[in-house]
Amino acid sequence: MKDYRALLMAFALSYAGVHAQTVNKGDLYISSGSLVSSKYVFENVDNANFRNNGTLILEDNLINNGAFFDYKGNTPEGTTLLKGKKVQILSGNSITTFNNLELVNPTEQKAFDIQSPVVVVGQMTFNEGIAHVDEAKGSVTFLKGAAASLTKDNSHIQGQVDKEGDNEFIFPIGDQGFYRKAIISAPEKEKDLFVSKYSFDDAPFFKARANTAGVIEELNTKEYWLIDRTSNTESDIILTLTWDERTTPAELLKDPVRELHIVRWDEKLQIWVDEGGIVDVDTKSISTPTSVKGYGFFTLATVNKDWLLDGDVVIYNLVSANGDGKNDFFRIDNIERFPNNTVEIFNRWGVRVYETTNYNSRGNVFVGKSDGRGTISKGESLPTGTYYYVITYEYKDDKGSRTIKKAGYLHLETN
Repeated sequence: MKDYRALLMAFALSYAGVHAQTVNKGDLYISSGSLVSSKYVFENVDNANFRNNGTLILEDNLINNGAFFDYKGNTPEGTTLLKGKKVQILSGNSITTFNNLELVNPTEQKAFDIQSPVVVVGQMTFNEGIAHVDEAKGSVTFLKGAAASLTKDNSHIQGQVDKEGDNEFIFPIGDQGFYRKAIISAPEKEKDLFVSKYSFDDAPFFKARANTAGVIEELNTKEYWLIDRTSNTESDIILTLTWDERTTPAELLKDPVRELHIVRWDEKLQIWVDEGGIVDVDTKSISTPTSVKGYGFFTLATVNKDWLLDGDVVIYNLVSANGDGKNDFFRIDNIERFPNNTVEIFNRWGVRVYETTNYNSRGNVFVGKSDGRGTISKGESLPTGTYYYVITYEYKDDKGSRTIKKAGYLHLETN
């Protein structure tokens, strides 16, 4: 059974009546297995030191001007529950570091107002309530290994979210009551920092960014995502976005497998450019086939249907490199008709494991081994798993010459 301790309340009188708040003016430590609850404003004053290895329940605002950590020592244990019935404000001049943070507040639209820096070390659980991040003063940063869970329309973060670390991450973001996550693959370094924000129904934004590349047919002008990295971050990531019939225009979803791509606003060129797209209809998600070529604003768009061409290539996305004579290489029918071609294969982290030109010429095929300029572990057999292919080739007909690019999943069996 947990040890329950109620903190002393410091009362302040005013002409309006009596106001109560919980004040820590020194060193306060909640030990493992203990539970502390405050029904009133919790203030951690200047030079105060708060450590929590147990459970802290806050039913009102949190003001942190001292040191506030949800753990003591090297092993994070503490859990803080923001469990109010009105808007709870997180403010103060210091960074507030939580291990596990749970949101439990039924207030609609804005349940939490984050007006100071918040850091999450462990798990942030979105039971109920939307957290708004103040653009001027607030921030939410997930450190390496930290994650969000139970995100949904009525519980997510509205505003910018920062993510530090070398792990894959799902940004728990949304806007105007819609949860619209963004997913990035694992960066290379522990201190790499990426940021993301989702925006819905921002007509002036798209009015100022109306230009599209020729391959783009229909642009999603109802929603967009910010995906950026700090200046000292050099890693690149594969980006995954999703569509939602409530926020994504219906005209983009007529044939998502063939037509839907991720596009990025190129600030230098002042134009939306194609980043490609591999669609998973079951999860309503779309991923860039390789690492994104730049950062900034992203959205969805349909691209030119110039995929099914006369005599076009036919791609078989299974390679079983076990020597039984069946699917022993990556088969691309008709590719020999387009000798000016390039075939690239990437693993799930966006690392190129195979590259060649003039594919299928004199046995120039992918047989499940790493090969090509700049690839890793050249000549070694690759492990069983899902990979991504990018095929680029020159197509010529009576209309002239054009470059076609196709991307998709490739399953490799090497056992």
